[in-house]
Amino acid sequence: MPSLTRKMTKTGTRLRVLATFAAATSLTLALSGCTKLETHSPSSVRNAAADAGTQADGKAGAPGTQARAAGLGTVDCAHTKCIALTFDAGPSENSARLLDILKEKQVPATFFLLGKRHIDTYPELVRRMADEGHEVASHTWTHKILTDAKPEEIREELERPNKEIERLTGKRPTLMRPPQGRTDDTVHDICRELGLAEVLWSVTAKDYKTNDSDLITERVLDQSSRDGIILLHDIYDGTVPAVPGIIDALKKRGYVFVTVPQLMAPGKAEPGKVYR
Repeated sequence: MPSLTRKMTKTGTRLRVLATFAAATSLTLALSGCTKLETHSPSSVRNAAADAGTQADGKAGAPGTQARAAGLGTVDCAHTKCIALTFDAGPSENSARLLDILKEKQVPATFFLLGKRHIDTYPELVRRMADEGHEVASHTWTHKILTDAKPEEIREELERPNKEIERLTGKRPTLMRPPQGRTDDTVHDICRELGLAEVLWSVTAKDYKTNDSDLITERVLDQSSRDGIILLHDIYDGTVPAVPGIIDALKKRGYVFVTVPQLMAPGKAEPGKVYR
């Protein structure tokens, strides 16, 4: 519909401007004072869980638990070259095509969804994401920068999408991604209270700056490595057309695509902690 197209164009432009200011530095942001952001890698989560299992069972060398995404098979990332595709700020008018591509390629993804003008505009796509085996998570309700917000505002930004996602899918999110990757001790504490782990990224195409699909593909391929978490935005026109090429090229390099929880299995992300 024309009205929705105009609406999504305005939303994409707004988020493009917001993201440009901080995305390049967000992964190395200092927190309040001189505190450095502490993050945990997927491999460290897997290793800790494996060590705990070994101690409990009295056995060494036990393989990691295979994680399953509905209809998309199982994988053990302790022994497989895994990588995770993640998409922020949807669902949008582009998301149906993206889901078609992921279904055709048999690739699971993790979607960090916005509430206002997204979840509330495309509820059927939220349901479809969950039904087709993708991980559905939160990117806040209005894309408010959480480090600039009061505690009660942070709770509102996180609780509102959680409730809507649970209502639509029957599953409450356990993961969130802070807008622009900006987080601090207050955000950690509230996430812990709400049962949410924070997930950042290790690969960014900066697709908020370009609609050149070839350039987006090149940037992803240049940065990708084992246990990588790829950040893309399905609200921008150049991103979804780049996805088939990204998937095909990484599969040729031996990568297996997984959701973020699969990437950490048999471990689990802990509420209040930050992962990338």
